[in-house]
Amino acid sequence: MAVTAKLYGLALKSAFNKEIDWDTDTIKVMLCTSSYTPDQDTHQYKSSVTNEVSGTGYTAGGATLVSATITYTTGTNTLVLDAADSSWTTSTITARYAIIYDSTPGTDATRPLIAYVDFGADVSTTAGTFTITWDAAGIVTLTAA
Repeated sequence: MAVTAKLYGLALKSAFNKEIDWDTDTIKVMLCTSSYTPDQDTHQYKSSVTNEVSGTGYTAGGATLVSATITYTTGTNTLVLDAADSSWTTSTITARYAIIYDSTPGTDATRPLIAYVDFGADVSTTAGTFTITWDAAGIVTLTAA
């Protein structure tokens, strides 16, 4: 199974418009079924996301990213957004996508999307722990060139 992750293109616009503050806002990750089709070019806010999973051990809106950090490395000109791994314990759910968004603004129409992960296939738990192990290099890495 090939897992891929992409930044929503309009996330950079939202960041420069001061709509996202990675290390002080509440950043969440929600899970969606295979019925959701991410659109990297047009989806900007949570209101564009459909087919969130539901099931035992999962709360609508997803889980808050814990220990969110931003680091910049001068030698490689890279900015890294990272957080602790995310999990839903004692869950019975099936997901295809993980959607990262800023939940601080008041409505879904103003909550900026940041990135999404395509697990490559449906991933399920039955009374188990659904875990997203973020890449050791960070959730998002941007290079200034």
